[in-house]
Amino acid sequence: MTSAWLYDGETARRQAVTVSKRGPFLQIVHDGERVEVVPADTLTFIEARSGELIYGRSERPGWRLGLAAPLPADIAALLPAETRYGRWIDRIGIGPAVAIGLVASAAVLLGVRALPHLLAPMIPDSWMHRYGDALVGDFGGKYCNGPGGQAALDQLARRLAPTAKGLNIRVVNIPIVNAATLPGGNIVVFKELLSESGSPDEFAGVLAHELAHVEHRDVTEAMVRETGFGLVLGSVGGDMGGQAHQMASLSYSRTAETAADRTAIDMLHRAGISPGPTADFFDRMAKTEGRLGASLGPLTYFSTHPVSKDRAAIFRKAGTRSEPALDRDSWDALVDICHNDPAQQGRAYDRRFNIIGR
Repeated sequence: MTSAWLYDGETARRQAVTVSKRGPFLQIVHDGERVEVVPADTLTFIEARSGELIYGRSERPGWRLGLAAPLPADIAALLPAETRYGRWIDRIGIGPAVAIGLVASAAVLLGVRALPHLLAPMIPDSWMHRYGDALVGDFGGKYCNGPGGQAALDQLARRLAPTAKGLNIRVVNIPIVNAATLPGGNIVVFKELLSESGSPDEFAGVLAHELAHVEHRDVTEAMVRETGFGLVLGSVGGDMGGQAHQMASLSYSRTAETAADRTAIDMLHRAGISPGPTADFFDRMAKTEGRLGASLGPLTYFSTHPVSKDRAAIFRKAGTRSEPALDRDSWDALVDICHNDPAQQGRAYDRRFNIIGR
């Protein structure tokens, strides 16, 4: 028998009691007379403080029993085990615990960043092609088909990516300086990008960058990162209406953009096209952006592509050897693909694409 104190959960009076073991029960004697028997399996450990161990009862809120530590062996065997706040922190110390916490936090952050890259390959190409084919229908009626223009575009794409399969690259009659990679090998080129390109070699570098995003499956990774793996899986079988704008607005990581630039330069080299003119395009766009500031209007290339002097320098240093990306007639046909298409004459600008992504 050992002395203890008790709050019975009904009154605020602290009572002096004695406790002892009675089979699978804890026997509590009040005022030396009244006996209370408590099943051991209803007792819970609350805390340890000032040389005391405090217990509660699961079925009686406010009930507290305090015993002096250390407990007699028979009572200790009956009561629930002592647990301390902090547990492993108390064992190893606060300094090592903080260090472990920082390392764990960094690992979680890195894992979250790497997760889209790991999950993207799990989405079958056939699903993305089906999804992309449904999405591009959102541009219905805006595709340009002026004589010779599509043939020139396809010729340039084959030269840059001769082994790529399932590509669908179209020019859209929307006056924006941009291009966008959509799921399933679909690329849309907005007509003003062609007008702003000073030569087929300049345009070839921009197109190669988009082809690199297709090759690296960056659009799938961006979809996982921005909408979640489950939503991607759900969207491939859902309603496609209105989703083209959302998909075209996906952003890529800086790592993905840098990798796409490197692959684009490799494509240009293999095709015998100089990367230098692409650097000229970047520099010219940057000067235009700086001059126009907030009044950029349809010049949205820089709002969705991380173009900088450093990036232009990478293309410029990549070499200068060149064969024309397209002959003059083919390039003219491509630049005028919308102007020479009777179906596109007089069509209104769709303001949903006032700001468009890659």
